[in-house]
Amino acid sequence: MRTTRARRLLVAAVALLTASAALPAAAADRPARQDRPSHGSLSAVIRYTEYGIPHVLAGDYADLGFGTGWAQAADQVCTLADGFTTVRGDRSRFFGSTAATDLSLSSAGDNLSSDLYFRGVRQSGTVEGLLTEPAPLGPSRQVKDLMRGFAAGYNTWLARHRITDPACAGAAWVRPVTTLDVATRYYALSVLGGQGGAVDEITAAAPPTGAVPERGVDARALIKAVQDRSATSGMGSNAVAFGGATTANGRGLLLGNPHYPWQGGRRFWQSQQTIPGELNVAGASLLGTPTVAIGYTSQVAWSHTVATGVPFSLTRLALDASDPTVYLVDGRPERMTRRTVTVAVRGGAPVTRTQWWTRYGPVVADPDGEPPLPWTATTAYAFNDPNAANFRFADTSLGFARARSTADVRASLDRHQGLPWVNTVAADSAGHTLFTQSQVLPRITDDLVARCSTDLGKVTYPQAGLAVLDGSRGACVPGRDADAVQAGIFGPARMPVLQDAPYVENSNDSAWLTNADRPLTGYERIFGSVGTQRGLRTRGAIEDVAAMAERGGLTVQDLQQQEFANRVPAGDLAAADAARGCAALPGGRARGGDGTVVDVSAACPVLAAWDRTMNAGSRGALLFDRFWRKLAATVPTAPRWRVPFSAADPVHTPNTLNTATPEFAKALADAVAELRTAGIPLDSRLGEHQFVVRDGQRLPVPGGTEALGIWNKIEPVWDAARGGYADVAFGSSHIQAVGWDGGHCPVARTLLTYSQSSNPHSPHHSDQTRLFSAGSWVTARFCEKDILSSPALKSVRVHAS
Repeated sequence: MRTTRARRLLVAAVALLTASAALPAAAADRPARQDRPSHGSLSAVIRYTEYGIPHVLAGDYADLGFGTGWAQAADQVCTLADGFTTVRGDRSRFFGSTAATDLSLSSAGDNLSSDLYFRGVRQSGTVEGLLTEPAPLGPSRQVKDLMRGFAAGYNTWLARHRITDPACAGAAWVRPVTTLDVATRYYALSVLGGQGGAVDEITAAAPPTGAVPERGVDARALIKAVQDRSATSGMGSNAVAFGGATTANGRGLLLGNPHYPWQGGRRFWQSQQTIPGELNVAGASLLGTPTVAIGYTSQVAWSHTVATGVPFSLTRLALDASDPTVYLVDGRPERMTRRTVTVAVRGGAPVTRTQWWTRYGPVVADPDGEPPLPWTATTAYAFNDPNAANFRFADTSLGFARARSTADVRASLDRHQGLPWVNTVAADSAGHTLFTQSQVLPRITDDLVARCSTDLGKVTYPQAGLAVLDGSRGACVPGRDADAVQAGIFGPARMPVLQDAPYVENSNDSAWLTNADRPLTGYERIFGSVGTQRGLRTRGAIEDVAAMAERGGLTVQDLQQQEFANRVPAGDLAAADAARGCAALPGGRARGGDGTVVDVSAACPVLAAWDRTMNAGSRGALLFDRFWRKLAATVPTAPRWRVPFSAADPVHTPNTLNTATPEFAKALADAVAELRTAGIPLDSRLGEHQFVVRDGQRLPVPGGTEALGIWNKIEPVWDAARGGYADVAFGSSHIQAVGWDGGHCPVARTLLTYSQSSNPHSPHHSDQTRLFSAGSWVTARFCEKDILSSPALKSVRVHAS
């Protein structure tokens, strides 16, 4: 009680100091805004600096959640309200059952599927049950207070403000939320890589009626589905940490570059959170959550990258011949559990469906899916997702927020074991580095697969890391590691980890080449592959960061330059070959995919002169981009290159473009014809045709697509009628370059590419997007002296009563 009272007094004192510093002398003795906080009620002080970045100052965790909920609502009320409508299972009620979701909180193909799943979660009391578990299996008191405060802050802002965002102004679905709503949003994020990606298959599963032909599952289609699920998730990332031996001052450096959606509920939101004497952290939170997911403290910085570990497995059920809702385990019948869910639908009758659950998880079936998953008279498949019992994400992040070293970051991972689908890369002020794939995965060992895999699993596991186990044997289930907080998952000792290497880097490939000179091996296949071909983004990143480490003397400025170098590894490997292949075409002509002969001769010198970057001013970048996309879509990796992949040289192979394939000339012809039809010169500057429109103005967007291998990944939306790439679906999002100079304040530069607010009427709807367009950064204000010296400083006192 004394500690809390002391913190509240300190918060009040800092608030008064902030108000005095921020206001004209004549106004310094008046409240900054709002009424003064009442004693005993939830309250916080929010100091805003440049670009609308809030610095939330609070006396305890409930107050911190309150201030964070308030500030998030001020910037993102419509996006938040949409997400809370999702986790309550009310989308069909307000938006209709057949409308599509924004895919931010699940893969549901339409609102009805989404509602059936989330209503089922609510009816089963899944989240409530996890909240009652004692820590560390369940959430700590601090996390519970954060969620309670966040709900109160959001609701208080809602009650006191008129919404100006046209996306939801006056909408009936914008409603107050509960702590359970906030908790369910956390839960949705945890299962995003598992059950959340199988919502349609869970809600569509129905036992066969009448005569159903027996059929198996196409292994190749299932492998492709697993691989595509990761590639099309709208999430990825790069992150690199440099150790003290490579830097100018012996301290660590971290560059984080997560690739997330630019619209919808998976946006990041930037803030600083401070409880004096307890916690001081800055960075980005996923919308709807009160903890910082990616960020830095005074002594350590971290980022995450989407991991290659497959966070689920399938179990083949042997069904009772007389009842397809009964399955056999060791010869004994077990009846599936029915979960009957009713969803209200706008303009129609409620819809009631039944989901089927087993000891292994929900039954998944979709005869029309990709791939089709059958439920026949003899066989069905259950979906095992250990993150469905994981509510430790928030406490893991909170542990990072209190960390002072990479050792503290790892200690939080080891204690809470709550990250569902990401790796962690970290650096600290003492010069240490850390990479760890500490994610929640089903405890599928290579030995278990050897003993218990089905014929289907014998194909899918080695190629894609997806285990398909024999559910007719009770022994064929994941066991428990002694150091695992939860049954059925790997403990910390099994995780791929690399500490104190000169650099550690990940670009969404497996842990193997975290450092090319210190490859990681010996982990189970479910974590990822070893000795296999790396993606172009990984290869380019390793080339870049290894050269930086070798050069040494690194500073935060070097990280900033790496972010916006916009080097195209595919261009370095193939542009010269493509130019020569173009020049060798008879008569400078090539036949396109529709059979039309196209004069491509003008493209040859453009490709040859291209500077191999995706900078906004680069000429030839757009031509190569459109050509390369078409070639990569039609020619598999192996025949695309003359020199094949070699595990002995994974960074530099494969290489040398194979221009002898007919698809080469076809892709070039189609790219040239496409640009000409759109009226786009072949040598136009990239930024003239890759842009976003904000406030009626085109803002050029640097960067490029995954297939190009560029660090600054951007997935733009092609719309030739609007002039080219006229929007961005996902890509570089909350970027941070962090180091230390021996003082009390970290040296940090940040950038939120799509800006802080999605409200077009907000002054912070596009201000950081303009910075991103120009390759500029925000100088972070972490210490009090820097916050108080901000020329944009505005202090807001918020309270619940």
